[in-house]
Amino acid sequence: MGGPMAVNLVKAGYTVAGFDVVPAALDAARAAGIPVAASAADAASGAKVVLTMFPSGRHVLDAYQGSDGVPGLLEVASPGTMFLDCSTINVDEAREAARLTIDAGHRSVDAPVSGGVVGAEAGTLTFMVGGDPEDFGAVRPLLEVMGKRVVHCGAHGAGQAAKICNNLILGASMIAVSEAFVLGEKLGLSHQALFDVASAASGQCWALTTNCPVPGPVPTSPANRDYQPGFAGALMAKDLKLAVNALQSTGVAARVGPLAAEIYDTFAAEGGAGRDFSGIITDIRDRSDGPDGAGNKNQTANVAGGAPGTASTTAANSAAQDDGSPE
Repeated sequence: MGGPMAVNLVKAGYTVAGFDVVPAALDAARAAGIPVAASAADAASGAKVVLTMFPSGRHVLDAYQGSDGVPGLLEVASPGTMFLDCSTINVDEAREAARLTIDAGHRSVDAPVSGGVVGAEAGTLTFMVGGDPEDFGAVRPLLEVMGKRVVHCGAHGAGQAAKICNNLILGASMIAVSEAFVLGEKLGLSHQALFDVASAASGQCWALTTNCPVPGPVPTSPANRDYQPGFAGALMAKDLKLAVNALQSTGVAARVGPLAAEIYDTFAAEGGAGRDFSGIITDIRDRSDGPDGAGNKNQTANVAGGAPGTASTTAANSAAQDDGSPE
């Protein structure tokens, strides 16, 4: 997502120097007209704003502090540089990054995003921002170039808190929407009929009306492109693990969130990592009972509240650490 975000900054007249450790990303940046630096340190040196987007909090902290003898971005940046991190990471890691940045004489804002690659390309992302009010005011013009909605959520780490809560809703709702479509198929309901009803009724949600998991009703959804992301299954699995970390650390008595995390972790591990997260519907369909009572993956449907003696429950077993999936 950082590539198209940088493209929009260039189009708006900002001077940008980009860097990525993936050669293909550098080639794409050059092709899009983004000037490419020789290293991350070269990109940060002399910049007024250092905008980062990394797979995990460990990557953010290593980049800021340096590792393996390579100087960190905090060291090479000019005094008072604004560090704007758009990664999605643990709240405590975002707060630690802010502390390190401020101790080094710089300014810090966390601003994770929602909207996926399509939103990044169109400049319609939502930014959830954590940081001091004056720093939020300083970065807001840049964020408004890359997004259509910019929300100041509070102090350092609050942007990450909002992102984790948002994606907890998104992951769980996509599973629910996908299960509903598979149920509709079993009951002889067409995709379009279910969409026409639910999209205008109490089942309406973003997972249905924008990222619909079946082809047809929403022509722009990844389901019409064989589930090319979009927002990859590996990233949803990662974000739900972050949510579970937060649920556990705060003592929230959550049941749906940890189960959603387990479902997406399995989906990513079994071939869904590079597919759009709406592709979870194919996994649900494959695991569902067929007309002969046997699911394609030889697993009995997990139904709660059925006839006596038929109900089963699943205990969520979620990892407590970020998996570092590519973002």
